[in-house]
Amino acid sequence: MAVERLVVVGGDAAGMSAASQARRLKGPAELEIIAFERGHFTSYSACGIPYWVGGLVGERDDLIARTPQEHRARGIDLRTRTEVVELDVPGRRVRSRDLESGAESWTGYDKLVLATGARPVRPKLPGIGAHGVHGIQSLDDGQRLADTLERTEGRRAVVVGAGYIGVEMAEALVNRGYEVTVLHRGPQPMSTLDPDMGGLVHAAMNAMGIVTVADAEVVKILADEEGRARSVATADGREYPADVVVLGLGVEPRTALARAAGLPLGESGGLLTDLSMRVRGHEDIWAGGDCVEVLDLVAGRMRHIPLGTHANKHGQVIGSGVGGGYATFPGVVGTAVSKVCDLEIARTGLREKDAREAGLRFVTAAIRSTNTAGYYPGAQEMTVKMLAERRTGRLLGVQIVGGAGSAKRVDIAAVALTAGMTVEQVVSLDLGYAPPFSPVWDPVLVAARKAVSAVRSAV
Repeated sequence: MAVERLVVVGGDAAGMSAASQARRLKGPAELEIIAFERGHFTSYSACGIPYWVGGLVGERDDLIARTPQEHRARGIDLRTRTEVVELDVPGRRVRSRDLESGAESWTGYDKLVLATGARPVRPKLPGIGAHGVHGIQSLDDGQRLADTLERTEGRRAVVVGAGYIGVEMAEALVNRGYEVTVLHRGPQPMSTLDPDMGGLVHAAMNAMGIVTVADAEVVKILADEEGRARSVATADGREYPADVVVLGLGVEPRTALARAAGLPLGESGGLLTDLSMRVRGHEDIWAGGDCVEVLDLVAGRMRHIPLGTHANKHGQVIGSGVGGGYATFPGVVGTAVSKVCDLEIARTGLREKDAREAGLRFVTAAIRSTNTAGYYPGAQEMTVKMLAERRTGRLLGVQIVGGAGSAKRVDIAAVALTAGMTVEQVVSLDLGYAPPFSPVWDPVLVAARKAVSAVRSAV
């Protein structure tokens, strides 16, 4: 039997999960595996970078689940600091470049996995290339930022953007002793929430000493004589002093290779795949992780939702297919959690904006409660907002902002969304109760009760 060759482009969650799963199913006598990774690190937690930078995680290597050496010991030819620069799909080969020597070579494949990830959005602004300006996506990016923080004497930081990375990096910089200003273009931080819920985040960030400036359009980063960032200028003529600038403007799929090779891309630029993560129209090419679009099970459309949880699942599905088995990734409901200092933030399903874009008629319900029984010591406030379809009562989305123990309640809603439950069915869920964990009526159930009333009133 001829030995097949699998080539994997990208050495983090999706790529190495796929390679590892394929290796479990097929030994070296059946399947040769070559993986290319442009950075120094593999199989690491990108989500943990803000907590390492902020000092909550002691060592950088604590974020690494499996080193290149460990992958190689398992029979995977992993080539770090090697970037794939061209895909030749008709010729079934890839061209790679050694980033240390500059040498290039072609490698043929029988099966190909694209796990090229995403890259930080980096607008074409004057001064964007100044020293001290950082986008954060990979562990190499995190290391460069950590090195800058060690060298920088000043203690003023500006974060541009207030999404997940923006607020998490704001917390990290506060923990490092920086004076932090967050500039964002929207009316409230966390555009993944509705503005009324984002307002709660805004108030909490300001109370923590983080200056949060809304409706701020950044137009230039000014540098000193040595080319180091010194301030960030906005369209209204104001300047915000900065010894370090962190870009938290989100990410976009890293799919330039795929585009040049003529592979199918969606509206956001992510690769399009079938349920088994095969690239549409290509039997022997798979893709997963932050470079793909996935099916939103609530809205019924393809979306780019870059999360490590999805990437690892994609890798398992891909590895099963490459190894001769079968698995599928049916889609997502858009669940995400985060925190800024003591404030927990969570969402799943649709925002009001998403529901309108999907052509859905809906009602909303918002309640304030506590994370434990109100009389239990240390009870903290939490707000839950729920969206339901107007006619059917189908749950459409949930957002939660509150103290400790608030965010993971979103998992209740994620399961309900996946199951297609109505808010009336959610009210009847048999959730755990004891005073240290919840009021007798869990806040999610209270929001569901209010949503049921809103649905009935709208009929």
